[in-house]
Amino acid sequence: MTTSPGDVTVLLGKLQRGHNEAEAELIPLVYKELRRIAGFHLRQERIGHTLQPTALVNEAYLRLVGQTRVEWRSRAHFFGVASQMMRRVLVNYARDRKAAKRGGKRVRIELEDPEIGVTPEQSEEVLVVDQALNRLTEFDPRQARIVEMRYFGGLTVEQTAEALGISPRTVKREWAMAKAWLQAELAER
Repeated sequence: MTTSPGDVTVLLGKLQRGHNEAEAELIPLVYKELRRIAGFHLRQERIGHTLQPTALVNEAYLRLVGQTRVEWRSRAHFFGVASQMMRRVLVNYARDRKAAKRGGKRVRIELEDPEIGVTPEQSEEVLVVDQALNRLTEFDPRQARIVEMRYFGGLTVEQTAEALGISPRTVKREWAMAKAWLQAELAER
């Protein structure tokens, strides 16, 4: 059975309108791409990261289908938001690890293999990049979204353009400017 991007968009619309049975059809259509995006995110992390791709996909997917204020415009829009959700999961994960290191009292649900260790420096790197991206969001929110989708989510220029409703040429230009800004910002640290 072949599926088109339109199939995903139709199912997202049904799910949003309260047709929960659409979720059973949606999962097989989006799971492989969500795994690819999760793998891309985790390749940006340190070797031996304890959060596994399946756990990252599951956590992001639960957050995605729980969205009530998002009007899914397209398949690309869904995957763009999925990439953003995965980034948030990883940042929250790094913050939790850092808080635990400092004796934080949060209750955590472990999603990873507890035998693999995490160094405070590695959690700190994720937080530094997140802080820089948050500063970019204050300066230029669209550039920050492009970075999330391209760098963290592994979306192509065309997928990013479709998700944001802008031209591929604009994505390329904004991507170049955002990378230069982030490199300068991170170099200061």
